[in-house]
Amino acid sequence: MSGEPAQDFGVYVHWPFCLSKCPYCDFNSHVRHGAIDEARYARAFAVEIAAAAARTPGRTVSTIFFGGGTPSLMQPSTLETILDTIAKHWTVAPNVEVTLEANPTSVDSTRFRGYRAAGVNRVSLGVQALDDASLKALGRLHTAQEALDAVAVARSIFDRYSFDLIYARPKQTPEAWATELKRAIAEAAEHLSLYQLTIEPDTPFHVLHSAGKLVIPDNDTARVLYDTTQEICSAAGLPAYEISNHARPGSECRHNLVYWRAHEYAGVGPGAHGRLDIDGRRFATATERRPETWLMRVEALGHGLVTDEKLTSGEHADEFLLMGLRLAEGIDPQRYTALAGRPLDPKRISVLSAEGAVETTANGRLRVTQSGFPVLDAVVADLAA
Repeated sequence: MSGEPAQDFGVYVHWPFCLSKCPYCDFNSHVRHGAIDEARYARAFAVEIAAAAARTPGRTVSTIFFGGGTPSLMQPSTLETILDTIAKHWTVAPNVEVTLEANPTSVDSTRFRGYRAAGVNRVSLGVQALDDASLKALGRLHTAQEALDAVAVARSIFDRYSFDLIYARPKQTPEAWATELKRAIAEAAEHLSLYQLTIEPDTPFHVLHSAGKLVIPDNDTARVLYDTTQEICSAAGLPAYEISNHARPGSECRHNLVYWRAHEYAGVGPGAHGRLDIDGRRFATATERRPETWLMRVEALGHGLVTDEKLTSGEHADEFLLMGLRLAEGIDPQRYTALAGRPLDPKRISVLSAEGAVETTANGRLRVTQSGFPVLDAVVADLAA
């Protein structure tokens, strides 16, 4: 048996507020023009954390991730209260990774030093592009220079930082993307998240795309852009450890590995999802998405859960397969067998191997090949059938 990495336990905290809603975004984010009652939200987070901890006693928290929305809009004191509450109800590992998502528009050195003092030790910046025309088209409120200034602030305060870029943007050529990516790598220390632009339902970009007013690169161009991304990042020592995430070895985002390795995590805050193991079964949880409704629900019921579903062994195994094959390390087929109660079909693996889409490593792990990643969904669907 290849041996699975040790099971980590993560806590995801969702701060749902943004200064504006980007036209490509389908995340649970909300714009509020009035002041946010942070003290009230902090009290509600404390209640929901206590409820989650009561269901998962004895866990040691190894990763905490503040996502959004724009968590860097909250006061450092609010974040500190949430971290203190987590430490009150669970044991927190001495080497815990605490990540905060931030937008360049909400970065200043005083605030970032406040987050570091509160316990944050890693930041992830939503840069998205390094040219002003693209940033404007993406609905971003910052310029390329402001983004680079924010990266410089992060670099000066945190040992670990990452930032995101979106590629396969309208009219983007592989040559232009290569230049932009190399510039990004020069600013990156250890980690980059590089996402192909996807048109999500119920977004302004979907409306424009459906009307023919927004044209994104075709599949062939998108494939060239993807291949360009892999080549440049690998050459710079930032290989993909997950289909859209690149890091120097040992600098991967540990919290995201919790998701992709199908480990346990508690989700707290409006619209947060979780996966908890209780009495030998995997539970999928989700909270109320609308912030004010979540707040009232927590105050009335002691939690914001609207989904608390016991997964079947097959559903748990399929999630493990879906998430694990996103990773360059792949999966341990024996863990799939243990979860599903049946092994993966060796005939399907053989066919996909012959097509060059998957491979079995020397230590017995099954992983998707570099040429298989662009058709990952089809590979997973075939294996899970």
